[in-house]
Amino acid sequence: MDAFDLTLALWTCNREVYTTQSCERRDSSICCQRHFTHEAGTPRYGDCCVASLIGRPAWADSFQYRDFRVLWGASIFQSLGMGMDQIALGWLVLQMTDSPFMVGVAAAARMAPLFFLGILSGAIADRVDRRLFLRIVTWGGSVTSVIMATILLMDVAQVWHVIVMAAATGSFSAFQMTIRQSYIYDIVGPEHALNGLALSAMGQRVGGVVGAITAGVIISTVSIGGQYLAISASYLAAVFVMFALRDIGQAAPAQRESILKNLVGYIQVLRDNRSLRALMFLTAITEVFGFTHQSLLPVFARDVLEVGALGLGFMWAIRQAGGMIALLLLANFGNVKRKGLVMFAAAIGFGLGQMAFSLTTNMFVFLVTLAFINACASTADTLYKTLMQSNVSNEQRGRAMGSWVLSIGVAPVGHVSIGAMAGVLGAQGALLINGSILAVVTLASAIGMPKIRRL
Repeated sequence: MDAFDLTLALWTCNREVYTTQSCERRDSSICCQRHFTHEAGTPRYGDCCVASLIGRPAWADSFQYRDFRVLWGASIFQSLGMGMDQIALGWLVLQMTDSPFMVGVAAAARMAPLFFLGILSGAIADRVDRRLFLRIVTWGGSVTSVIMATILLMDVAQVWHVIVMAAATGSFSAFQMTIRQSYIYDIVGPEHALNGLALSAMGQRVGGVVGAITAGVIISTVSIGGQYLAISASYLAAVFVMFALRDIGQAAPAQRESILKNLVGYIQVLRDNRSLRALMFLTAITEVFGFTHQSLLPVFARDVLEVGALGLGFMWAIRQAGGMIALLLLANFGNVKRKGLVMFAAAIGFGLGQMAFSLTTNMFVFLVTLAFINACASTADTLYKTLMQSNVSNEQRGRAMGSWVLSIGVAPVGHVSIGAMAGVLGAQGALLINGSILAVVTLASAIGMPKIRRL
């Protein structure tokens, strides 16, 4: 088909409202065969025609949805800011206090709101226009970063300032994470849920790689205050991109219940859904004994590997790159069977990778291991979110993602404990203990939870 035929075909398709769950060609190449009235979660006619005429690899299935493409673009900017923030927070507290324990406390303050606001965020997510609320909470993150930059540039910052602002940022993140995950499911539907969540997480890793390297450069050459101004600008750019979102989402209720009724319904869901409770337990274990390893990366960068802030930025970039590779493979699987079994295998690999940290001070081996454990971590985390949403009804998916946020909100326990262990045993000893616990508990859960294995 030449350029003229392609243009004519697109013009023909866009004159009529065609949407499909899987785009097909009418004859050999022109347009869509299945006709439906447009609903949220199905691709618009322009998307359908482009997908049919041009073709699309399996890993990119969710990109057929216009709103997913917009949200993915916004995620790049937001994760750019988050990547910079993660570097800045740990490095700033370590420089101010010279204490691995206080680095853990700061990370705990960042995560604590996820625990306390997880249930509330889930109840709100099933009640509001998710597009609007995403813009509001992302804008809130931009404001807190500006305040932090101002305090630092005025040279009046104290540790308690940093911890309070970390908690404020975490509060906005609790709502943002809940609503974003459920809104992705709204857009792509159950058939492409794993693909959509994997691609979204991959986009966040892309932003995280760039953000980590950028953070190392800005901290080394400008200042930590300038770093927080860059973080604020990234969040603000994400807000502007999100103004292009169109659909409210499939789960937007026709008759809105009060937040109190939603909270009561939330408790009922947790009481009645054993699979959801099991997935919450596994998520919490992975968070406490797995993801908390990242709070020790500044300690490794400064005290073990002696590579400074710039080296820390590249360490984070390699970490994110490992996650990107795994998520690309996961997205290519499509609607893979036995997701539960893959999830358990990934979490066990996460624990074993942390144990390997205790065996090396070589930079190359360290980076390879870091990429491996984040590949396992990203796989497990994406499958937790996918299985949680697929095991509840459509109108409860916001609450399911609130359960995920609640589960990762137990991370402060892990951050404080790993910081304390690092102060006594060193960073490598702390990761050896955490990795061992994660691998053993996950293996025992895989054996004792056959229903979850079969999901």
